[in-house]
Amino acid sequence: MQFYSRRKKLIGNAQTEQLYGHCLQFYGQPPIENISLSEFETFAVDRLKLLKTVENLGVSYVKTSEQYTKKLDAEFSNLNFPYKIEARRKDHISHFILRLAYCQTEDLRRWFIQQEIDLFRYRFKDLGSKNIREFLQYNNLHYHTVSLFMLLLWREMHILLSNVSKTALVPFQDALDLVRTRKVYLKGGYVYIPHQDIVTIVLNDFRTRLSKALALTARSLPAVQSDERLQPLLNHLSHAYVGQDYSIQKSIGKISLEQIDPLSAKSYPLCMRQLHRGLRDSHHLRHGGRMQYGLFLKGIGLTLDQALQFWRSEFVKGKVDADKFDKAYAYSIRHMFGKEGKRTDYTPYSCMKVILSNPPSQGDQHGCPFRHSDPELLKQKLQSYKVSPSGISQILELVKGMHYQLACQKYFELMHSIEDSGFSLNHPNQYFMESQKLLGGPGAGVKVEVKREDNPATKPPNPSPHQTPGPGNRPQEVAAEITEDLDSFFQDA
Repeated sequence: MQFYSRRKKLIGNAQTEQLYGHCLQFYGQPPIENISLSEFETFAVDRLKLLKTVENLGVSYVKTSEQYTKKLDAEFSNLNFPYKIEARRKDHISHFILRLAYCQTEDLRRWFIQQEIDLFRYRFKDLGSKNIREFLQYNNLHYHTVSLFMLLLWREMHILLSNVSKTALVPFQDALDLVRTRKVYLKGGYVYIPHQDIVTIVLNDFRTRLSKALALTARSLPAVQSDERLQPLLNHLSHAYVGQDYSIQKSIGKISLEQIDPLSAKSYPLCMRQLHRGLRDSHHLRHGGRMQYGLFLKGIGLTLDQALQFWRSEFVKGKVDADKFDKAYAYSIRHMFGKEGKRTDYTPYSCMKVILSNPPSQGDQHGCPFRHSDPELLKQKLQSYKVSPSGISQILELVKGMHYQLACQKYFELMHSIEDSGFSLNHPNQYFMESQKLLGGPGAGVKVEVKREDNPATKPPNPSPHQTPGPGNRPQEVAAEITEDLDSFFQDA
């Protein structure tokens, strides 16, 4: 371990103050310090949760509305990104980590830029007038203030004279959004912007800087990916699931085989309902479908013995006899429960994994219907499930905007006749559990039986995904352990 002198420590603090001199950042300078792999992972996951929250609320509410701001305030209170020097460091470093993960493709860059801009807008509007002036000065953003004399010359301007000292003069090309919506006065190639609308100009500047920075990061990515410690971390981050673990060990429900059919009509998300219907109709599913649906059933409480009985009874109704099933299919079912092969206890697929990986081909039933189905076929399927015409229109509009998880969330609300689900949908098993919360009361349809743990103290504790390896580990073993923990943490079987 290295011990630094007091002089070096003071210099470090001065650098920290200079680098994080304001609570809001343009992220112009990259981090200049060393961090551990564990801290690297923690910072990245926390910021990803932050951006996912921003994305979900940004589509559900008007971004400039008071309701949107209140929702963000409530959500951010649970996230660890306050405006302190220590947290500014985390905010700064985590932003650059996700730059590495989200610069790889145009779709990833577009998503990252949009969420960072929405986050920046929220933070900027939360600043007071003094902090805004300090931010503009700190980032060398100088906007000319309109004089009273100039306003008197052009009385036709729709700007109150009392706001003269708070009106900026900028070239019109820097405020095209305001010009397009006719929110500003335009004359001689310049626009006159009230102080409360200056955020639009700052956001355009931030967008331009971030877009250029991501392009430069993409060029240098091969050098970063050559580091075997970072490559698996960055590959996971771009499609990671960071929500609750819905593995069988943490499942609170246990179902019987007789409950599966009624549950599929009441509490299944559309992707699993499609797989269940395809299995019942053809008495077979291909490997992708068996993995997606089998792990979902495992997550809602089906045991290994039940799973073997369920799949065997269905397959033998088709072209597979019992002997062939035991030889060709039983092994893969035991494997997904961690009883064969490398004994990995696989977790159910998240929405991101279903949407982004292994797209279905002709004859397949797996995937996300909102992402992989033709809009007309999706419309027919929703009609067959008695979704109202107005509800179908709302879902198709979300699908058109590529908001597939929000489309599924709207499907949940329509199927359960509620206005607001009150959660952000990120996992098929989350859909099931939330549905059972609504339907699980006495006499409210199919009810999941509660499974009680006799003695939780006897269970071995789960290893923390952020546990720091001991000093005796070799670097290769440390990287391998962190990668293995990351697989478990992201639920990305």
